[in-house]
Amino acid sequence: MRRSEAKPSRAAVEAPDSAVEQRAPGRWQIATVTSIRTETPTVKSFRLELPMWMAHCPGQHYDVRLTAPDGYRAQRSYSVASSPLDQGEIELTIDRLADGEVSPYFHDVVVEGDEVEVRGPFASYFVWRGERPALLVGGGSGVVPLMSMLRHRRRTSPDSPMRLVYSVRSAADVIYADELGEEAVLTFTREPPHGWSGHRGRIDAALIADGAPQAAAVFICGSNGFVESASRLALEAGVAPDRIRTERFGPTG
Repeated sequence: MRRSEAKPSRAAVEAPDSAVEQRAPGRWQIATVTSIRTETPTVKSFRLELPMWMAHCPGQHYDVRLTAPDGYRAQRSYSVASSPLDQGEIELTIDRLADGEVSPYFHDVVVEGDEVEVRGPFASYFVWRGERPALLVGGGSGVVPLMSMLRHRRRTSPDSPMRLVYSVRSAADVIYADELGEEAVLTFTREPPHGWSGHRGRIDAALIADGAPQAAAVFICGSNGFVESASRLALEAGVAPDRIRTERFGPTG
């Protein structure tokens, strides 16, 4: 997912001890692509092995930089999808944008064993720090940082209440389809799968109100319009503004 928003925070992360009080490294390093998994026709997940690894916080992102033979550079930021417990590596899930500079390279050129330049992790606002219960609301590829939170919660505090509301256009657009468990509630905005008896259409007040009022923190990630709509619904459900954290992704990649 392409990141575009970050704000400061003062809370402490519930993550491995090595992550506590560490600052995000600003140095670029060369990561090795160890595996590539196709999530949807336009989305792939890339596992990267890092020589200078540090445990990230669920919700943080890495910068990726490509340098052409003529010296031209393109740089983008992508959310980390993996748990901080995956020592030595991270997973970046990247949506291919036809007019992008970085995402098409990853999708069309990068193979296992290739090396790419990265730095991070960065951001401290849109981060899950063990708040319970937590409500995660994602639209499309906005589910990526939320999956890091969900994966980490499953491994560190499986009894901690966490609910994911995930909006997608069709079954073919569901990212991490094999991992979405009982915590996830899906809604299909265009083409629900055959025989679907669950929610249809855009996220509405009923989906948000079911878990928002009790949530210690609500994380909302997606396009500008999606974030604005979901945030408004959370406020209408009675969630205090300081409990709502938002992340928006931009159109470039």
